[in-house]
Amino acid sequence: MDRLGTRDVAVRSLALVGALHRPVTLTVTDLRGGWEQHRAEVTFDCAKEGPQHHTFEGPLLREVVADAGPAFDVRRRKDRSRFLLAVTGGDGHHAVLSWAEIDADFGDAPVLLATRMDGRPLEPDGSQLVMPRDRCGARYVSSVTRVWVGAAQLPPYTEG
Repeated sequence: MDRLGTRDVAVRSLALVGALHRPVTLTVTDLRGGWEQHRAEVTFDCAKEGPQHHTFEGPLLREVVADAGPAFDVRRRKDRSRFLLAVTGGDGHHAVLSWAEIDADFGDAPVLLATRMDGRPLEPDGSQLVMPRDRCGARYVSSVTRVWVGAAQLPPYTEG
């Protein structure tokens, strides 16, 4: 409680980090005010709670990350296809996506960083990663704290 008797609530933010020209830290309020909000009505299977039906609103992940300036040549499709995104939640759960999965020239998946769930603002808990095309809920990440962007680093190929 603060001096006025109101509850102090820490607002969770998410950090966009990695191979970015403009890394940034954003709140749900920033996500709601800075990008067009898209709507996704989803159904997915949750291992703990069974079938889930929700309506999410928020910006497209690709638009938020694109504004942070990923360190690839946007004109080179093969360059873009090497990049990965690792999204981490407040409970440590994380999911990995490829840039090609969300890129409009490839998979064009409408992945959201949700700012609302079923009409309820997601402050102060934080944004949620929403994978509208996934039947399984394992890549839905709650209370997103970090989105890492980087190129896949594979060991050298050797015939053998």
